Amino acid sequence: MRPIVTALDHLVLTVADIAATCEFYEAVLGMEAREFAVSDGSTRWALFFGPQKINLHEAGTPFSPHALHPTPGSADLCFLTEIPIHTWEKHLASLEIEIEEGPVARSGAAGPILSLYIRDPDGNLIEISSAGAI
Repeated sequence: MRPIVTALDHLVLTVADIAATCEFYEAVLGMEAREFAVSDGSTRWALFFGPQKINLHEAGTPFSPHALHPTPGSADLCFLTEIPIHTWEKHLASLEIEIEEGPVARSGAAGPILSLYIRDPDGNLIEISSAGAI
């Protein structure tokens, strides 16, 4: 039998400023920024949402092992929501977050999605998508 992976536990985002990143993802996307302890006794920061998390590594001081070229602004992330896209448009407008594109129909992992695109403080492309809302 060939081994297979079954889920994504976490991913790592390299950022210029952990505090600014935490503030953005909490205020804009409703994630929870938390400091957590690792096995060597040190602490790190992560963004928690649902059963997933995004670990944050500050540029210039990534934890080992790390990506070959950890760089702020190099990510393209798609987040699913059950909130209607028009509600997201109002929320983003209230925070003066520019919508780069959308709403636009896209293809998600499980089928059609309706998406909005914004940028985080590092310039990462953030896609907010509602499944089955086409």
